[in-house]
Amino acid sequence: MSEVTAMARKPTILDVARAAGVSKGLVSFALNDRPGVAAGTRQRILDAADELGYRRSIAARSLSTRTSFALGLVVARNPDVIAADPFFPGFISGVEQVLAQRGRALVLSFVPDDEAEAETYRTLAADQRVDGVFLTDLRTDDFRPALLEQLGLPAVSLGRVDGGGPMAAVTLDDTPGITDAVRHLAGLGHRRIAHVAGPARMLHALHRRDAFLAASAEQGLPGTLVVETDFSAADGAAATAALLDLDDRPTAIVYANDPMAIAGLGVAHRRGLDLPTDLSITGFDDSDIADYIYPALTSVRTRPGQWGEAAAATLLQLVDHGAAPDLDLPPAGLVVRNSTAPPRS
Repeated sequence: MSEVTAMARKPTILDVARAAGVSKGLVSFALNDRPGVAAGTRQRILDAADELGYRRSIAARSLSTRTSFALGLVVARNPDVIAADPFFPGFISGVEQVLAQRGRALVLSFVPDDEAEAETYRTLAADQRVDGVFLTDLRTDDFRPALLEQLGLPAVSLGRVDGGGPMAAVTLDDTPGITDAVRHLAGLGHRRIAHVAGPARMLHALHRRDAFLAASAEQGLPGTLVVETDFSAADGAAATAALLDLDDRPTAIVYANDPMAIAGLGVAHRRGLDLPTDLSITGFDDSDIADYIYPALTSVRTRPGQWGEAAAATLLQLVDHGAAPDLDLPPAGLVVRNSTAPPRS
């Protein structure tokens, strides 16, 4: 074989074995991080592979280790809602940062309903497409934990499953952020405060609504108003319009996410209201754009990227070792900007 041909072809596992002075089997064990290889020998093999530019294909690694080197995320929401929601892009970015460092991939599926979601999980398990999944948007009477256990798919949930269970969870308490928002508005002098909530079947929407009601009761606020939506900007705008049409309209609105709050700002501006004097508004998730709209949005900070990193690390630990502890992230907190002020006298 000529020198040009040798340089042109890709290095093989045999080349790495020859360079390191070991067998092909030992190279395979070292590259797949299996036990039984001395630390010095493992390092020599890794150095030889790096020097030669050897990179084992995912397909070959999957065959030898019986793993897919991928994790799954199945989201059953309207794609239009997802496109406008800053949480999922931030969460996925955090997941990808961890997976890229570990040579793993994310398999992402958007589905229209529960039936399609269940079928997607069955397909992922049957085809061995993923080693584990992230479980988001926990629901009341959620069928998915039992299904994933039946399929043998390791899973980490964002938040704790209703009623408890063995599934590992990465949690962030929404309650302090919503409580702080109500206390902040009440402290400014607001007595007529409304909440534009997410769908009641989603546990995080339910928790935010319950926190709002509890904080309102704590502050002695009368006639609390709650409007349920699907989390979309369009529903947020419609809810805002309905609230502003009331004879005794609210002077402040606490929204369950930033897209709805920003839509609400637009509705109020178009009606000629002076924000925040005529209407104070708070959001949730503290998206990047919150600081750049007018007026800058007071919002609850949740750090979805950090949540993604923590969830990915936890799920990889579960996949690699068969167990992982629950992880509680720092609770949500209010970031006060210019969209809140004392009500007009």
